[in-house]
Amino acid sequence: MDLSNLRPAEGSKHSDNFRRGRGHGSGNGKTAGKGHKGQKARSGAPRPGFEGGQMPLYRRLPKRGFTNRNTKEIVGINVGILDRFENGAEVSVETLIETGIVKNPRDGVKILGNGELTKKLTVKANAFSEGAKSKIEAAGGTCEVI
Repeated sequence: MDLSNLRPAEGSKHSDNFRRGRGHGSGNGKTAGKGHKGQKARSGAPRPGFEGGQMPLYRRLPKRGFTNRNTKEIVGINVGILDRFENGAEVSVETLIETGIVKNPRDGVKILGNGELTKKLTVKANAFSEGAKSKIEAAGGTCEVI
């Protein structure tokens, strides 16, 4: 199976391209799928979420704080984990994914300062904490911000 063969499950999708209210022969005539009488059969039926004048759910629930739409989700990696690379290796986001340290880099990878580093590494990441930078450079390595 590959992406070109993917299809939705049988019966899970309904076509919305048929014309309603065009006579019995169309299979969707007379009431045009609205049933008989009632508020929902008429024009001007209430909007979604309307509860007949009762205070609707979206107004009953408390609202707190706000969500910043420009926030970035940064993945944090500790310096101690980088010790599993060979001495003199170049560590980048791609190599972290290959070794399984990072599964999904999201908006970037930041190297944090927890743990000990004994090997000389060239580390390329989106950001470094001060502690991580000092530990990498103390071991003889370099930090490159990408």
